[in-house]
Amino acid sequence: MTMGRRERKKVQTRRALSEAALRLFSEHGYDGVTVAQIADEADVSIATLFAHVPDGKEALIFDDGDERRVWLVSAVRERSPGQSVLEALRECLAARGPFAGDLPDELRRKRDLIVGTPALRGYSRKLWIAGEGALAEAIADETGRDPADMTVRALARYVLEIPELAGAEPDPLAALNAIFDLLESGWSA
Repeated sequence: MTMGRRERKKVQTRRALSEAALRLFSEHGYDGVTVAQIADEADVSIATLFAHVPDGKEALIFDDGDERRVWLVSAVRERSPGQSVLEALRECLAARGPFAGDLPDELRRKRDLIVGTPALRGYSRKLWIAGEGALAEAIADETGRDPADMTVRALARYVLEIPELAGAEPDPLAALNAIFDLLESGWSA
């Protein structure tokens, strides 16, 4: 299916806003940039900016969170035979965001900006947590449990908290692995 002119224009405008925000945040710091400056840099009105990004300044450099839900659910549903749900989720998260070691420079700068900016980390967490229902449903389906089961919902929530909890650690991947080790083995006093 081919994208129409209007849809292409929306994608171009959203991309221009995202690139302008990332560039300005990198140059001046998140708190040193206004929405008006981003709109001006992208050559759009403030009204157009908010039409594309109603959540405001924090949302400008993020996707809408749907991609996260898709690849987390896919990690659970399309895991290798014999691979546990937690192993699949560990592998999935380890390859992304603050845990990935082989990011291109542009994505590394974006990751570092997010990890180093409390408002952006908070927004990122909001996007992660929005996937709780879909992840809980996938875990429940794959383990034969009810999606309303508190243990399923708790596991989904714990996994979705890992980027915020471990992402700012000096060694994010080691922190991610420590958390998954705990989830896989349980807590012992």
